[in-house]
Amino acid sequence: MDRTRRFEKSRDAKKKIEKKLEDYAYVLDFLPYGHPEDKRPIHKREPLAQLVGENHFTLLEVSIKKDASPLIMDRLYIGKGERDVVNKIKRKLRYEELTPAAKSELPYVLEHIIKQNEERFVEFFNKAESITTKLHQLELLPGIGKKTMWAIIEERKKEPFKSFDDIVSRVRITHPAKLIASRIIYELKTPKVKYRLFT
Repeated sequence: MDRTRRFEKSRDAKKKIEKKLEDYAYVLDFLPYGHPEDKRPIHKREPLAQLVGENHFTLLEVSIKKDASPLIMDRLYIGKGERDVVNKIKRKLRYEELTPAAKSELPYVLEHIIKQNEERFVEFFNKAESITTKLHQLELLPGIGKKTMWAIIEERKKEPFKSFDDIVSRVRITHPAKLIASRIIYELKTPKVKYRLFT
């Protein structure tokens, strides 16, 4: 009985990890000669890229195949099986391990991902709920206070939001994609954040 329970627990843990795995990621920075602080001769270094995952916004460092030169904002396949650009996933990164170039590109790349997956994030505005009696998920977005939160809730009762443009026209919010990107960056910068919305 104990062995069965242990097997089920490890299977569930494995499924959770698999759910968190990314199939696609976007380029934040390409380092054709590896890390600048790598002291090995250039011919011994491998080309690297820093990426952000499409679904869970995992920050990753990968090695790049010799003949490839990915550009910032390129969408690369990093899942299981044959990959055309990425050679190997080297490690997960913390926000502070990103290069200065990767940090400066991150807000733009995130906005691009959010706009490419607009339906998923519009759904957040339609489905967000209370976390506690005093705090709502919507209030975790930067710039959204009680007044705007209630305006969103009242509007979505009338009819669910259909797009970012619909949100902008019905509620006093400009650039919903930017708000979401800012929250994602905050969650990436703060590993011990109490409430996570997107990472």
